[in-house]
Amino acid sequence: MKQIEVVAAVIKKDNQIFATQRGYGDFKDGWEFPGGKIEAGESPKEALIREIMEELDAMVEVGDLILTVEYDYPDFHLTMHCYWCKLLSREVKLLEHEAAKWLPVDENLLGAVDWLPADLDVIKTLMDQR
Repeated sequence: MKQIEVVAAVIKKDNQIFATQRGYGDFKDGWEFPGGKIEAGESPKEALIREIMEELDAMVEVGDLILTVEYDYPDFHLTMHCYWCKLLSREVKLLEHEAAKWLPVDENLLGAVDWLPADLDVIKTLMDQR
């Protein structure tokens, strides 16, 4: 089975987290944390800074690792390293996503949008940490 290793930014501000809606690919319209593939020679934190710049035209400060999700999709195995991030830019531009939302971290977070399956593990961890 194909293996894909990615990073994801859990951007938090004022007890809200930032979610993005995919605008392409097999999982188009699903909601996720922004991020992407780690390139050869990159650390996960370097990859996350690059991916957020490419996807959102924004700078982030990468904080602590929240968790690493291992998830089997039908065609590949995903390893997703999820980090707390602080948005350093005043604005974001959606360069690869259809939409974005700031969602309150409360009991409705899990059902607030149609999360992609691997991202549901992150949501459950966030809910357990509140």
